[in-house]
Amino acid sequence: MIKSQSFECQVGSRTLTIETGKLAIQAGAAVTARYGDTVVLVTICVSDKPREGVDFLPLTVDYEERLYAVGKIPGGFIRREGRPSQEATLADRLTDRPLRPLLPKGWRNDIQLIITVLSADRENDPDILAVIGSSAVLSISEIPFDGPVSAVHVGYINGELVLNPTLAQLEDSLLDLVVASTKEAVVMVEAGAGEVSEGIVIEAIKLGHEANQDIIKLQEQLQQACGKPKVETPLSKINPEVVSAISPIVNDKIAQALIQPEKSQREQALNTL
Repeated sequence: MIKSQSFECQVGSRTLTIETGKLAIQAGAAVTARYGDTVVLVTICVSDKPREGVDFLPLTVDYEERLYAVGKIPGGFIRREGRPSQEATLADRLTDRPLRPLLPKGWRNDIQLIITVLSADRENDPDILAVIGSSAVLSISEIPFDGPVSAVHVGYINGELVLNPTLAQLEDSLLDLVVASTKEAVVMVEAGAGEVSEGIVIEAIKLGHEANQDIIKLQEQLQQACGKPKVETPLSKINPEVVSAISPIVNDKIAQALIQPEKSQREQALNTL
């Protein structure tokens, strides 16, 4: 019998809890991430064989909103969940962007991440839990992953930076900044703002990156306790004959194109090449 394990840390004024071993135990890996009373379930499944004839990483991120998460049941003529909302699509992209570059470039087995919102307390946005939970399941799965990754919201309210403001607080905030980072560096920034100075944005990024470190340590504890052995990282092979034939023709020209001072000039030079 798989034993459930729970790990938690303080982020802002609330507790973040990551738990595994209780739900979706037949998935490749599964965790629940809880912040306040907002809870998401993240599962990962990986195909046994690589997909043939593709030259990209076949990663699918599916963010599933559920009306029961806010205590509602679909009624009237339509009694099922509808298609993904704009917010769900944006949460998909928010999750995909910081994770995809940290996976092996030569990986060709299908990866499916499914994020299901189990509970939404209307105070804490589930979108950053999607990033944290997805990073956690990748960390404990057999997939090579150059993470963990964490994400937080940073607001600017009444002249002060606020870590993970509530949805109500964000209505009065001049800044809504999402900072995703690894232990070493910031990997993604997404923001909506009124008029705030560059200095405030820089300080907000620093605050977000520092706050992410505790969440990354939490994921490392999870990985040490529950992680599977990683499989060998696949290498993408390039035909050496193609390299030897193309390199003498394009190498110097690429360098010349990239040193153009104007973006339009660079793009034109690269298009010509």
